[in-house]
Amino acid sequence: MEASNQSSVTEFVLLGLSAHPKLEKTFFVLILSMYLVILLGNGVLILVTVLDSRLHTPMYFFLGNLSFLDICYTTSSVPLVLDGFLTPRKTIPFSACAIQMFLSFGMGATECVLLGMMAFDRYVAICNPLRYPVVMRKAVYVPMASSSWLAGGANSLVQISLAVQLPFCGDNVINHFICEILAVLKLACADISINVVSMGVANVIFLGVPVLFIFISYIFILTTILRIPSAEGRKKAFSTCSAHLTVVVIFYGTILFMYGKPKSKDPLGADKQELADKLISLFYGLLTPMLNPIIYSLRNKDVKAAVKNLVVQKHSTQ
Repeated sequence: MEASNQSSVTEFVLLGLSAHPKLEKTFFVLILSMYLVILLGNGVLILVTVLDSRLHTPMYFFLGNLSFLDICYTTSSVPLVLDGFLTPRKTIPFSACAIQMFLSFGMGATECVLLGMMAFDRYVAICNPLRYPVVMRKAVYVPMASSSWLAGGANSLVQISLAVQLPFCGDNVINHFICEILAVLKLACADISINVVSMGVANVIFLGVPVLFIFISYIFILTTILRIPSAEGRKKAFSTCSAHLTVVVIFYGTILFMYGKPKSKDPLGADKQELADKLISLFYGLLTPMLNPIIYSLRNKDVKAAVKNLVVQKHSTQ
């Protein structure tokens, strides 16, 4: 009976902003603009970290990975969101929904781990500068980045495999812009306690552990910086990690805002609360990828110089 019920749901309906059609065109333009900024900004960062030999260091290798990750993360969901704004009734096949969940969930977990790896890189650079070339050699930092991708992918594979095995025997309407895993789990007509426990463990590993690691790393970093006798030396040391710290604060700050804010108890405001939660979730997925290249460009002299050289070379060849 369960197999029959599960096979009956072959597609899902994404609600998106169907209840607010007047907002769809406005948000289509806004989301498309943000997506283009993400592609351009992160694309330029990848280009300069590959082409400029001065940026062939562990920090910029991680930055290139972060930019590529942000492009992949947004591309896994934004085209679906934009298409939903143009389609009166947006449906997505069960298999496509599973693939989209796998990509989005995997990229999110990978970014958490990668930010932790980048914190370790800054810790070694500031707290143990003489050992930095030895500790952060290519044979070390390339496997570090690779392990971030593998860990995120493995976690996503586990979570999505558990989700798609659930029977979906009734409602197939997802109250979201995309196939968000929590919204999909709500539609299952079976006990999802295993999924909840599994995701809870994953959140501790991929959110809690990296946050703790980053926090401890920056305690050591700040302690070392404060011991530098000259103000100029302290400023120079802090400038090498300020961009990463800013990205970490924005990334985890928006997560805390999303899941830590109190829910409205007013039943009349439930619809507005639901709409606000969906929009916050949507913009959270766009905010950090859009700001990352801007932050690293504005707060990093090497990146600004590399971008400037790239522009000059392009004009000189024309």
